[in-house]
Amino acid sequence: MQRPKLSLLICSVVLIATISSCSCNPEKIASLALRGMETMMGDGFMPSDEIRHLGEFQHVSVNLSKSTTEDSESGTIFLKLQDGDPLLLGNQPEILARKCAEIYVRDFENSSDYQQITVQFIQTDPQNPDNFAMQEYEFQVEDLTTT
Repeated sequence: MQRPKLSLLICSVVLIATISSCSCNPEKIASLALRGMETMMGDGFMPSDEIRHLGEFQHVSVNLSKSTTEDSESGTIFLKLQDGDPLLLGNQPEILARKCAEIYVRDFENSSDYQQITVQFIQTDPQNPDNFAMQEYEFQVEDLTTT
């Protein structure tokens, strides 16, 4: 019974030492968290800087969804891109949405496990964050992959 308590104590000390050594460097903590997420979800899970720079987006995130019925399984990737430069979004945001989707599907090693990708452009009002505008574009993953 003493051995598990000792192991738990050692793990706790190592964890505290790790956290305290990283506390002055939040970028290191974020980097470790992102690396852990990519290890679990697959390389390229987090949207790349290339996508962020296409529209000068302030926030990027991704969500994966899968549903199963008796005879089929479907999966959707939700790529959420917030507060981009309105001039870069331009008059044809669907072209930018397709380009972002193509890059994400290219970079995410498990994208072939999903059938659709939905790209959302969200613009928030800096004066009132409850006010926002959203444009949404949906693509078939198989249409975005080049062989």
